[in-house]
Amino acid sequence: MAAVAKVSDADFESEVLKADGPVVVDFWAEWCGPCRMIAPALDEIASAMGDKVKIVKLNVDESPKTASKYGVMSIPTLMVFKGGEMASRQVGAAPKAKLQQWISSSM
Repeated sequence: MAAVAKVSDADFESEVLKADGPVVVDFWAEWCGPCRMIAPALDEIASAMGDKVKIVKLNVDESPKTASKYGVMSIPTLMVFKGGEMASRQVGAAPKAKLQQWISSSM
């Protein structure tokens, strides 16, 4: 069972951009209600799809450089990275089924 890992400005390149498969990055913050709402859904998706996709969280307050580099203006913002490039972006909270469908179609 794969867990949602935390990444930061320091390890974003090694954990996300240089990852072997697709990586979903959840740009979030402690104080963000919708971010906390989707966290359990992302945990469940990580458990269900852990062999196909890696899911990580990046706290925008702790790692503002990476958030700024990818133009994150509102949170939660989710991005799928493949081969070091951003392949897809979803802004705002969504139900688990919609998140799972978006992740699957972005891989």
